[in-house]
Amino acid sequence: IVDTSNEIGGDGDIPHPGIGRSRRMQVRTPALQHAVMIEAVENHMPQVIVIDEIGTEPEAGAARTIAERGVQLVATAHGNSLENLLVNPTLNDLLGGIQTVTLSDEEARRRGTQKSVLERKSPPTFDVLVEIHDRDRLAIHQPLAEVVDAALRGTLKPPQMRIRGADGAIVARIAETAPMRTAAVREPLEAPRSRGLHETVSVFPYGVSRNYLEQAITELKVPIRVQNHIEEADLIVTLKNYYRRKDSPLKEAEADGIPIQVLKSNTITQIKNALSRVYQLETPDPTESALQETLEGISRAKATSSMVELSPQNAYVRRLQHQLVERHELTARSTGKEPNRRLRIYTSAD
Repeated sequence: IVDTSNEIGGDGDIPHPGIGRSRRMQVRTPALQHAVMIEAVENHMPQVIVIDEIGTEPEAGAARTIAERGVQLVATAHGNSLENLLVNPTLNDLLGGIQTVTLSDEEARRRGTQKSVLERKSPPTFDVLVEIHDRDRLAIHQPLAEVVDAALRGTLKPPQMRIRGADGAIVARIAETAPMRTAAVREPLEAPRSRGLHETVSVFPYGVSRNYLEQAITELKVPIRVQNHIEEADLIVTLKNYYRRKDSPLKEAEADGIPIQVLKSNTITQIKNALSRVYQLETPDPTESALQETLEGISRAKATSSMVELSPQNAYVRRLQHQLVERHELTARSTGKEPNRRLRIYTSAD
């Protein structure tokens, strides 16, 4: 047992009787934990090593070394979910690491993807990943290599949930996991009916940029009339935070049966996606839309010298967005919790 803070195998210098004949190796300073991990393998020939917490790049490298020597490894790492570890540059080596691969035109067509994709670099250090949701609820991802590959393709393989009931019985079932690709916002309202391509629709933007709406209409070439009064609209376009607040005009419109399209963010890309659904136009690839939104955000950040927040995306798309922002010499940081984790773009002034 490699015990960073001298707490999992006992209190201070006194080992806990529960560890039996296991050998407890204390770590004098956290910075030396990786060296103690390697020492445990080289000097003591263990069958199993238990590590308090892996939190640095040297420790992740030491864990891989231990696993490749055939020693069973049990360790903890901080992160809310598998997706958090995937985008953590320090710890994603535990999952096999991530690399950007450029495909040939033929291979990209065969896969139905972009030419630049993310792939797993090497086998994961562990065979199984367990998410501790709470004291009586666990999510188990296995085999981890297949789970990581699926996540990098934009979908999350459903984990096995193990739940302990009040009577102590453990129930195991497969979770219903939605794809990581961010789908349309699911809100408790009736979806607007689809329109014919030549049918004129009156739209009222509530909290949405009128200029962006008009630009989206021009680019899509759809017969939409932008109204100044909500009661004249056939359709309302609003933002998620406005809809959740349930402002009085939206309540009245909903009571009158006026359909509402809810956007995640005030961007041209989001507006175009909503209008495309109304007219049953071919919806653009979600990844392409996200990268287009990123370019718009980069332009706005440069023009206004202020922070720009993008729509929530999955881990794969956020990584592509980070790379795009870096190429334009700006800074991006992820914020929020899944499934609403998103990028914020900052200028150097921020």
